[in-house]
Amino acid sequence: MADGNLTLKWEEGCLVLIDQRKLPLTESYVRCCDEKSVARAIRDMVVRGAPAIGVCAAYGLALAAKNYQGRSKDEFLSVIRKAASLLSQARPTAVNLFWALDRMEVLVDQNIQAPVAKIQALLEAEAKKMEAEDVHINRQIGKNGAEALAACPKEKLQLLTHCNAGALATAGYGTALGVVRSLHAQHRVKKVFVDETRPYLQGARLTAWELYKEGIPAWVITDNMAAHFMSLGKIDAVVVGADRIAKNGDTANKIGTLGLSVLARNWEIPFFVAAPLSTLDGALCHGKDIPIEQRDPREVREVMGKTIIPDSIQVKNPSFDVTGHADITGIITEAGVAYPPYEKTIDKLKGS
Repeated sequence: MADGNLTLKWEEGCLVLIDQRKLPLTESYVRCCDEKSVARAIRDMVVRGAPAIGVCAAYGLALAAKNYQGRSKDEFLSVIRKAASLLSQARPTAVNLFWALDRMEVLVDQNIQAPVAKIQALLEAEAKKMEAEDVHINRQIGKNGAEALAACPKEKLQLLTHCNAGALATAGYGTALGVVRSLHAQHRVKKVFVDETRPYLQGARLTAWELYKEGIPAWVITDNMAAHFMSLGKIDAVVVGADRIAKNGDTANKIGTLGLSVLARNWEIPFFVAAPLSTLDGALCHGKDIPIEQRDPREVREVMGKTIIPDSIQVKNPSFDVTGHADITGIITEAGVAYPPYEKTIDKLKGS
């Protein structure tokens, strides 16, 4: 499971996704055979997590190309552009989505003179390559994170994580949970505190499920319990994922991450962000420029399909918040760990 084969699979010319909305009670799958079904799966959170979204978007574009049956190059290129536009609108905050689509479109541009059949084959091969690369990248993130946390004086660590940045959020192994997995393999994990992560409960439903599957000891806590356990000295480090990182190190992650960073600073607890270099958005200087997705209020208004808040009361449901770079101890990537000042160290890692 750590290698993530449950998350997504290219099978008989279609993308097969585990339906993360139904976990952990039901392990069912959604079969996507065109770009529209992939975009819908991303938007409706059948699949989620920035790296996984990026890989799925690549497969979505490959499907749009594969399904084209005509002979006109201009018509084919128009299909690709429309599919890329559709997929880019599925989740606005996760920069990996745009990174993956850009990479696929560059491949098309580089082979613009090639026959349609060759471009179709190249796009499918590139999506498969991106999937394999993601697993390798996440394993390296895990290794680098374990080395970074070697500075913690305790032999076995109690870690806190938020949302799900594991195999389910990637093509395999995970980012923040990749660090946990690497530490666990070294027998250095005493306990993982798992924030339930309201309102979508990715921590309680998904992270806890992954840790249970691999026998990694964990406690699920509600989001508002984190300060309590920090105050008791129960948390040695916080490790979270990211959906977009600005040039100065400001990081967008699942709503509630900002609060954790403030609490960690108060109790002088190391706070690490684990993410691939593709999550770094060099076009944004500050986190305030990161677009924040506003999701369906029903995710807050309803619990288990039952309304608990009167319709007359308005609900806000931002999916992400932005943690300032000053509250981040280090950013763990596949190229190494960036430490402040991030403007310099991130650029150095990207150039390595």
